[in-house]
Amino acid sequence: MTRSILNTGALAALLASTALPLAAQGTDPAPAPEQTAPAEAQPAPEVEAPPAAEAPPIEPSPPAAEAPVPEGVGPAQSDEVPDPEVMEEARAARPQPEVGADWPFWGGNAQADRYSPLDQINTDNVGQLERAFVYRTGDMPEGSAEGKYAGETTPLKIGHQLVMCSAKNILISIDAATGEELWRHDPGVSNDAIPYSASCRGVSAYTAPDLGEDAACKTRIIEGTIDARLIAVDLATGEPCADFGNDGQVDLWEGIGEKVPGWYAVTAPPAIVRGIVVTGAQVKDGQAEDAPSGVVRGYDAVTGEFAWAWDLANPGVHDEPPEGETYTRGTPNMWTTATADEELGYVYLPLGNSSVDYYGSNRSDLENQWATSLVALNVLTGEPVWSFQTVRHDVWDYDLGSQASLLDFPTGEGTTVPAILLPSKQGDIYILDRATGEPLTPVGEVDAPVEGSVEPEFVSPTQPTSEWHTLRKDDLTERDMWGFTPIDQLWCRIQFRRAHYEGFYTPPSADRPWIQYPGYNGGSDWGSVAIDTDRGIIVANYNDVPNYNQLIPRDRADEMGLKPINEQEAGSSEGGRAEGAGDPQAGSPYAINVNAGWRNTGTGVPCTAPPYGGIRAIDLNTGETLWDTPIGTARRNGPFGIPSYLPMKIGTPNNGGSVVTAGGIIFIGAATDNLVRAIDIQTGETLWQDVLPAGGQANPISYEVDGQQYLLIAATGHHFMETPIGDYIIAYKLPN
Repeated sequence: MTRSILNTGALAALLASTALPLAAQGTDPAPAPEQTAPAEAQPAPEVEAPPAAEAPPIEPSPPAAEAPVPEGVGPAQSDEVPDPEVMEEARAARPQPEVGADWPFWGGNAQADRYSPLDQINTDNVGQLERAFVYRTGDMPEGSAEGKYAGETTPLKIGHQLVMCSAKNILISIDAATGEELWRHDPGVSNDAIPYSASCRGVSAYTAPDLGEDAACKTRIIEGTIDARLIAVDLATGEPCADFGNDGQVDLWEGIGEKVPGWYAVTAPPAIVRGIVVTGAQVKDGQAEDAPSGVVRGYDAVTGEFAWAWDLANPGVHDEPPEGETYTRGTPNMWTTATADEELGYVYLPLGNSSVDYYGSNRSDLENQWATSLVALNVLTGEPVWSFQTVRHDVWDYDLGSQASLLDFPTGEGTTVPAILLPSKQGDIYILDRATGEPLTPVGEVDAPVEGSVEPEFVSPTQPTSEWHTLRKDDLTERDMWGFTPIDQLWCRIQFRRAHYEGFYTPPSADRPWIQYPGYNGGSDWGSVAIDTDRGIIVANYNDVPNYNQLIPRDRADEMGLKPINEQEAGSSEGGRAEGAGDPQAGSPYAINVNAGWRNTGTGVPCTAPPYGGIRAIDLNTGETLWDTPIGTARRNGPFGIPSYLPMKIGTPNNGGSVVTAGGIIFIGAATDNLVRAIDIQTGETLWQDVLPAGGQANPISYEVDGQQYLLIAATGHHFMETPIGDYIIAYKLPN
């Protein structure tokens, strides 16, 4: 999930007050057993999709759709998988809308490359951009929601409408040229449902081919909510779709177990493949091994009827659980955005870790097999086709947060291969064959330390890495310690010497703190990368900060009163605590304390030198870096949380991605300086910027109305990133 890098005050006080005695290093642990190879591709079932048809023009047509399941075809009523040939005939691949005048998918187009072919705004005139309109959603934190808002929303643009969800899942449509509100639907989400933050990154659109052109909900907007519902409304009116589930909604708590608000939530837009809505959920990390399941489920996009479930610890069974039972609890979940492959009929799932992130010896073999992996599912059956694992026995919370992108990868011989690009929090970028999962770029291995681990038999002695490209920097040294004064730097050097640190993949320890670098906000997160498919350039913004962590033995955790969410009082302030800062990990021998960003407890500034975040252009053909520059200025950052107001580029932590346009421009907010900026894709030079009224931790989009190109970004702020909270949707265009 999105985490705090520059949070001050309460977190620093908590970490200082709960620090354990810094004992001497213990004896050398026993070596860990040999692990499997870095990538294992499961053979695909013999199900071939028909070729995809040519996509129709985007204007004014809404997104294309798939046919509904005929009578007698639906979820399996036993352990048997549905007949693929019957399902294939019922749900043939259909044309997908293209990005251009519209922005029909969260990732721009069906390939999720966040590239716009519009070029009216270019490097010559981008400095003339001016605000076209500012719309306010009206969704601001009140009462117990204070300190828990991080909207992160990216609208869709379909026809004349911009359609979006607010932080607490209010669905809203506004005019794409003027910002005038057209309709809104408030599902009534309670503050109690907020997990770490109230976030809704986006919605999805689906057009039902068998409904008449004037039928209600011909084109429908579907969102997942933080109180675990799927909601469908009419694109034209905002009215709930009566044919979908129960009066327009599906209850995702079915089969999950005891309803504990905030423990199980949906924050990402669902994927829709062959008429099946696919969704996972965020399971609040670090609470207990007996947590809600990470099950991924499919539902009919017209009726809302259950189609299948992938319960990764219950292979071959795709039904709903029998009455009184649940899907397997505590399994890895998919909290981020999946990618749909309409042609193959696959959905690509970036999976996270098991519910206890920093201790793994209690995990099952199936959890170890699937955790922190990209998994391709056959959307007709819910069966896994292949998987690619980026971390073996993950005890660092390196879950896959980025949406993967589809592309045609050049072979170097004048041909291309249908591929999928996968970024990771460690900074590695992998390119895989999207049909088989086999790597198309070199994958190597690094030795990983096991010394100092509390579970040396579990930690893997080797880990996979990308030899094609990584955003990761060199290991830290004591010389990298930093501070505003010599005293600050000295304190950070003392902490460095006291900590356990053996470089990349240093395992968790309890006798003393350990340094995790990159931290769990390192590399690429939910904002994902953008790909200029014409120029062959990948644009990746990234974080470059460590974490300073320590496991807490269970008896000490009990003395500290660390309790999982299901044992906390309703409205407890613990719910808004930064992730990992005193997480109980009930059921395991240890709780966890994470100092995200390794903040100096005095000044609140990281113990490592800036830059703390950057943006990089990468040659898609070779994997070589074209340029790399810090992103974010010091204007809102300084010691003790006091803004310096200095415009110098220092590179701040950032959350949210970019959009790249045919005009040669990268548009991005993301950094903690409240600026949206335009960057020249060829040079990395900032050509234009504007001050936002709140944090720009959201992915921007570009679209066209009546021949004019627009840039749009949500300035809704981010409590974990310590940027001001707002409800602003801001559009820009060139002067008429």
